[in-house]
Amino acid sequence: MTEPERRPPGDMTIAELLERVTSQTSRLVRQEVTLVREELLTKAGRAGMGAMLFGGAGALAVYGAGAVVAGVIAAVATELPTWAAALIVGGAMLSASGVLALMGRRKLRRAFPLVSKDTSERVKADAKAITEGAGK
Repeated sequence: MTEPERRPPGDMTIAELLERVTSQTSRLVRQEVTLVREELLTKAGRAGMGAMLFGGAGALAVYGAGAVVAGVIAAVATELPTWAAALIVGGAMLSASGVLALMGRRKLRRAFPLVSKDTSERVKADAKAITEGAGK
């Protein structure tokens, strides 16, 4: 259907008014869905990067713990240089995993909440305008 001519609502028939309301509501919903979809895609990308960094932190932590264990074993079995080297490597890997974990945490915090306050307030305002308009 084509949109009725732009006339004041008082000069329009009920059918024309209903057509205008339906058209405007449909357009508004499509625009809001598009905005929410774009926002969710952006936030999902950030969350994915944060999750990858956490995964990297976990992998490095496993290897770091293995190196620390190897260092403790070497300390018991041999002289100082072997275990000292193993503990230094293990400590460095655990430090790197801590840095990755902090970076991942920061990325994940930026990604949430998935829908911004602006979007939710805009949807609430639109719903309020529709209900107030329907009550007249």
